[in-house]
Amino acid sequence: MSGVTHPQGDAGLQSWLRWLRFAAANTMRNKRRSLVTLGITALGACAILVAAGFALFTYHGLAESSARSTGHLILAKPAAFDDDEDVPLQTGLDHWEALRSALLTDEHVRNVLPRIEFTGLLSNGDKSAVMLAIGIDPDAEFAVRGPFLRVKDGDVITGDNSNEIVIGAALAHTLKAKVGGQLTLLATTTEGAFNAVDVTVRGIVSSGVTELDKRLVYCDLGTAQRLLATHRVSNVGVFLDRMDGVAAAQRRLQQLPLVRAQGLQVKTWLDFSDVYRSVKSLYDIIFGSLGAVIALIVFIVVANAMAMAVVERTREIGALRAMGTLPSQLMRMFGLEALLLGGGGAVLGALLALLVAGLLLLLNVQMPPPPGNTYGYPLLIDLSWSMTLLVVTLFPLLCAAASLAVTRRSLNQSVVDALAHV
Repeated sequence: MSGVTHPQGDAGLQSWLRWLRFAAANTMRNKRRSLVTLGITALGACAILVAAGFALFTYHGLAESSARSTGHLILAKPAAFDDDEDVPLQTGLDHWEALRSALLTDEHVRNVLPRIEFTGLLSNGDKSAVMLAIGIDPDAEFAVRGPFLRVKDGDVITGDNSNEIVIGAALAHTLKAKVGGQLTLLATTTEGAFNAVDVTVRGIVSSGVTELDKRLVYCDLGTAQRLLATHRVSNVGVFLDRMDGVAAAQRRLQQLPLVRAQGLQVKTWLDFSDVYRSVKSLYDIIFGSLGAVIALIVFIVVANAMAMAVVERTREIGALRAMGTLPSQLMRMFGLEALLLGGGGAVLGALLALLVAGLLLLLNVQMPPPPGNTYGYPLLIDLSWSMTLLVVTLFPLLCAAASLAVTRRSLNQSVVDALAHV
């Protein structure tokens, strides 16, 4: 009932508040030691949050890059994912226009892009190089690639420019190709014959990956289909409105009547991103180990500080015991002191991490290019509220556990020995 009071509950709360005030006053008795402990705890919390934030930023960047390259979801025949083709587009899609229309009926699908993936040769007449070519819908493709494909010279192709290509910077260097220059695409058709198409270089781009730039060629769908003598496409990439809806969209699209009728399989970008999986596994081990080491250091520092506090206050502890204070109550007192230091340090560390993230955003610090890449990326921290809450919650508990671990034995000594301590 609304008018009923609970004296026992109020008394218990007031008792805990008194112990908390008592613990807060005790932490200020040796300000230097308390500040050092608070500072180390704050730096530990900040280091964990910054390291986790850097890992999360890397994960998100790799995931976004992979999803923009392939699509959040990729639809093709199962054999296209699992088997090697004897001739180009042996397992390609025939009625991809109807499939595209059906996929666009999903409210979370923003775009559906067909692709033709094939290999062959690119020649300047005197010299040829192996190419990894992709036939695309140019207007939409380059729009979704965004900052993950840099134009070094010229421009990207558009839907109105037939027989024009965009090539990787390293491949252009190999063939001494210039914007506006003439090259020839050579590939095997779907019937096993050899075919060639003359094209004009419209742009030179960089994907950021050196090995890929040595082979990369983009052409429009029409050019690729004429070269390969087909109306098929290799697969269609589905782009969603948000990354966290991939799993649900995969289940929905797999149940579409047209998808089931054609016997298609729906896979996610993660199935094709070996780099993302490798980097995530590596970073999880590195930063997980780093977090464990930092937490251990904080535990040792707090345990040492509380051990010194117990030794210094041994006679005080004996006097309190003589007046009837129980060991459990004294452990509560020391535990609350460590809890306050840990909580204050964790909150201060979270604020420091937020400051570091803001400074990196303002200063535009650039990381050097990773191995095998041609350009670096900005050093940013993607602070996670869930990780921050976890650190702010666990650090006080860790400090309290350290306090209880070192004070249990000391508080169980006899009152006489405690009072006689010098």
